Parts: sequence; structure tokens; C-alpha cells
Amino acid sequence: MEDLSRKVTIYKFSVISSYGFPYYHLVLKDLPKGIKLYLRFFDFSKEAIDQEDNYDHANSFELHAGLVSALFKFAHSMNKNIKLLEFDSSNEINMEKKESKYSGNVLITAQTERYLFHKSVFEKVNLIYKSIIIDKIPLSSSMEILPAEEQIIIDILTDAEARNRVKHHKSKINHVGNDFLIHLKNYGLNGICITSFDLSPIIILSKKYSVDDIHEILRTIRNIPEISPLNWIYRQATYDNEQLWVYIYKSDVGPSIDGLFEPYFYLLFCNPHSYLGENPGIIGSEFNKILG
Repeated sequence: MEDLSRKVTIYKFSVISSYGFPYYHLVLKDLPKGIKLYLRFFDFSKEAIDQEDNYDHANSFELHAGLVSALFKFAHSMNKNIKLLEFDSSNEINMEKKESKYSGNVLITAQTERYLFHKSVFEKVNLIYKSIIIDKIPLSSSMEILPAEEQIIIDILTDAEARNRVKHHKSKINHVGNDFLIHLKNYGLNGICITSFDLSPIIILSKKYSVDDIHEILRTIRNIPEISPLNWIYRQATYDNEQLWVYIYKSDVGPSIDGLFEPYFYLLFCNPHSYLGENPGIIGSEFNKILG
């Protein structure tokens, strides 16, 4: 069993005002080299978007050109290369703004692994906003993040509660997991990984895959849909130019942090076309008993 407590999937976390004031920046770990990452944006501003603001095509293109130019200058100055920028349509943004109750002009960004569930990352960031950032509004240098508050931010971003629970039960997890690996070896099962609710690996049980291997595999998985508790799906992935299947089981157990429930996921790494039948559910049930 490998403990992944020193591995992080959210590398940098920044809080700025919508006016450009750089309030807070946290580096959890230097960015890994040679891989593609996401820079995720979270808008906690109270600024209203006027539905009547309809720019003509000329002005719209000028704004677009200015945005693109600024982004590329920023990226080049940091020796980075922007490949893709994803955004919501104006109607979706307006709907979100109507329903929002944010009290300040706060923007938060996070540099993360691409495979993380965006909804879960948002829930982490939202928890940080509600528990710490909201009391600092309006953002200014006189209202700094205190050391104890920074530790709370780190604990939320790195799934400290989820990791501590797994660590407390590691001997049972190791015993049960290795039994399944032995009994299902002929069915193609090569590894088991327990992750947090945003898919950040916590522990891996495998003789074939290392910690770094698991990250490489997860980076190749695409389009993971919403999974109901106690259910699983499988997805194709690649490792060392070879295909494999990854079964993804969503548990109904995990820590609750200030009302935010963070269920574990159990990942099974198998040979391609491996048929595990109901075993993903059986494995999930056994881990649920340990971690529940």
C-alpha cells in the first residue's frame, strides 16, 4: 500500500479582487513538468451583469482581441502556453448571477490536475470562501490570512480529513484490498485506489502501478459523468501506450466538513475487457464498512 499524502492535485490557489488586487496566493507544490494542467476560475463577485448590455459586433471584437492579447502576454511572461479557454454562455452567466448571494468582488483561481471533478473542486473553494474569505471582504492588505486560517485552507484543498480517516484504517484497507487483488488477479485486476470526492488519489494498492503511474493513468481518462452513490462505471485509459479499464465506484461514506459531504471513490485498474461482474460493488461495500 502506498500512501499518497505527499501528492497533491491542487498546486496553486489564488484570491484576487475583481478589480485586480492580488490578495492571497498559496503554493502547495511546484507545478509538475511536461503535463497539461487546468487553471480553474471561480467567480464570487456580486457584480451584476446587465442583460441589456448588448455590444455591437465591432466593440465585441475589440474586447475579444484585447482579452486574447492580454492572456497570451500573461502566459508568455510566465513561460506557459494556453491551449484552451472554456467559458459559459451569457445566458448561463446571467442565471448564475441572479441566484448568487455573494457579498464581495472576489475571484478565486486554482491550478490543478485536469482529471479532478470541477464540481467538487468548486465545493472545496466555496467552503474556503464561506469559512474564511467572506470575513476579509473588502479585500485589502490590512486583512491578511492568518496562519491558522491558511492551515484550514490547506486542509480543505488537500482532503486532510479524508486522508486522516484512511490513515486510521490503513491496516484493514491493506488487508481487504490485497485479498481482492489476489482473488481477482485472474480476472485482470491489477490495482485499487481510494480517492477523495474530487478524485484526488489517497491510497493505492498495487504491485504493478506506482503513485506517479496512477496520476498518468487518470490524466488519460475523459468524460466521467455524474455517478450515483453505490454505483459504478468504467472508462478506458492508457498507460505506457497500452489500454486498460478503470472501474470508478462512488461510495456513500466519507467525512463531512462544515456541512459539505465528501464521499470516497474507489478505482479498480484492470486489463482491457476485464469482466468483474458485481465485484466492484462487493469491493465498494467492504471498503464502505471500513470507512463508514
